[in-house]
Amino acid sequence: QVQLVESGGGLAQAGGSLRLSCAASGSFFSLNAMGWYRQAPGKEREFVAAITSGGRTNLADSVKGRFTISRVNANNTVYLQMNSLKPEDTAVYYCAAYKGIFLFVPVDSWGKGTLVTVSS
Repeated sequence: QVQLVESGGGLAQAGGSLRLSCAASGSFFSLNAMGWYRQAPGKEREFVAAITSGGRTNLADSVKGRFTISRVNANNTVYLQMNSLKPEDTAVYYCAAYKGIFLFVPVDSWGKGTLVTVSS
């Protein structure tokens, strides 16, 4: 079983920045893709960003130009740098491990989530 532990959530003001981290352990294949999703109150979980072990990325249109995703394969850690935050970014952010090395495959495991709150 893959274990994912997120950290870095908290409170930020509009226009500010936060960096989220997610460390994978257990039966995680280091070459598998990893990513981030988020769920705002009263809304469905939505895709935010994903990255392969080779560094290919995919970002949701709503965060392009503001968020960047990166990873360190040696320790199975993925990061989400969140800049120019907006109140609309307020959500619980979930780390995801995919069932393969490519970006567009099902998610295998989820982290417990970390709350990001952006105030006006």
